[in-house]
This record gives sequence, structure tokens and C-alpha cells, in this order.
Amino acid sequence: MMECPKCHAPLDGERISFRDECPLCGTDLHACIYCRFYDQGKANRCREPQADYVHERDRANVCEYFNFEYKDASRASGKDAAQKLWDEVFRKG
Repeated sequence: MMECPKCHAPLDGERISFRDECPLCGTDLHACIYCRFYDQGKANRCREPQADYVHERDRANVCEYFNFEYKDASRASGKDAAQKLWDEVFRKG
């Protein structure tokens, strides 16, 4: 079951189209930050080499390679979980 990355409301359907928004909070769902190819470590921030550059990664776009894959930070594992723990332990303040 897909859910909204911001409000966690359940989403109907099996695919996200270019103009889809969360019916509850209005978040753009067809955005780079919710794509399985999104990777901040890449020069284009995308693991798909044929994808066009997108300026606003958190806004709706028309990328043909988009594949919705929301990663909940509270369920992080591996490197992400270790980084989150490190930040909590050594937090300045």
C-alpha cells in the first residue's frame, strides 16, 4: 500500500501520474525526492543516466523514469540509521 510521504495518508491506485497530489494534504507525489532513482550522491541527483535534469526536486515534474518509492525516515536501516544515531549522539547544543 502506498502512502503520502508527508501525512502518511493511504494513496489509491498502483501508479503515480505527473499531476498526482495527496488527496489529504496536497503534496506533489510525482517528485524526484520520492523516486527510487533519486540519489543525492550523483551529479544529476539521479541514478537513471538518461533522465533530464530537474531543478526543483520536491515539486511535480514530467520525468518518464519516475518510479514512486517513499522511504520513511523512521524506518531507516543501514547507513541512514547509523547516520541518524550518530547525529543524535553527537548533537551540538
